[in-house]
Amino acid sequence: MRLFVIACVVALGLASPLHAQAPMAPSAPLPISTEPAEDPLPVRDEAPVVVTGVQPGPGLWKVHGADGHTLWILGTLSPLPSGIRWKADEVTAILEQAGQVLGPPGVVVNADIGIFKGLMLLPSAMKAAKNPEGRTLSEVLPGDLHARWLVLKPRYFGNDRGVEKKRPLLVANELYTRANRKAGLGQKPVVTPVIEAVLKRRRMEMTSTVLKITIEDPKAAIKDFAREGVDDLECFRLALDRVENDLPVMVDRANAWSVGDLEALRALPSEKQAGACMSAMMGSEFARKRGMGDIEARIRNQWLQATEKALQAHPVTFATLPIGELQKHDGYLSYLEARGYRIEAPE
Repeated sequence: MRLFVIACVVALGLASPLHAQAPMAPSAPLPISTEPAEDPLPVRDEAPVVVTGVQPGPGLWKVHGADGHTLWILGTLSPLPSGIRWKADEVTAILEQAGQVLGPPGVVVNADIGIFKGLMLLPSAMKAAKNPEGRTLSEVLPGDLHARWLVLKPRYFGNDRGVEKKRPLLVANELYTRANRKAGLGQKPVVTPVIEAVLKRRRMEMTSTVLKITIEDPKAAIKDFAREGVDDLECFRLALDRVENDLPVMVDRANAWSVGDLEALRALPSEKQAGACMSAMMGSEFARKRGMGDIEARIRNQWLQATEKALQAHPVTFATLPIGELQKHDGYLSYLEARGYRIEAPE
């Protein structure tokens, strides 16, 4: 039985497939500043307006094969407004016809061990989620980042002292999630329940397209992760940037997806937080030693193989991809186009 026991998996939330992002070069280590910290940027207090009610969402991309087979792709975005109900009539109709439904691209890290052994490793995994040698954020963050963190912490974490002992990568993820929810985003899934309901009614299973990496010695991997860690300061810095200044932009992106405004989505700044955190993890020495190098290309190739196989086998196939990936000139669709498929974007 497969069980996620690696510290990076338990701690970083990699049990769910990670959407592939644009490749980012691993950031260089940032020294801990000994200079007095500058005044932190002011937190923006205005509450952006989040759309509610029934919303159409974006149109669908179509990939046409020479044999007349069609792949329909929904561009997804996260987080989305918590108060919307997606009018998914078109997607539901396609799902009812689809011979195969593909899941999103991503990566999962597994360990082939039993439940009992997995439970035995959990204490080590939880230890690896903390900073080495019991250090706190004040000791591992540069002075400027720590000063900015102290401004945001009361708003999103209150008097939680335990968060100070966690690795910056984990804190960045939790801060980002809490800020989204406070802004009215991401409190409930929007797209997944619709897809799952049709699959359940049709007694179908979603086809996984994720890249699976198996760790042979999870106990040693946990120890290595606890000792080596990852260079996660860029991930933490981006999380602070997003929460301090970009929540209105995030709301604008979520609103644009909801109303189906693709031009607005294309014009707004793209999401970098998940990509930075994924790069921090997958670009580490810990990850490279365990066969996780060149991860973005491997994730993409895994998806392309599954997609071409489905396209050749079924007249109608349905898939989801991050909408930012669909709007890129050199994104996943460009690889299908290079292989002779015709791409039709929504109007």
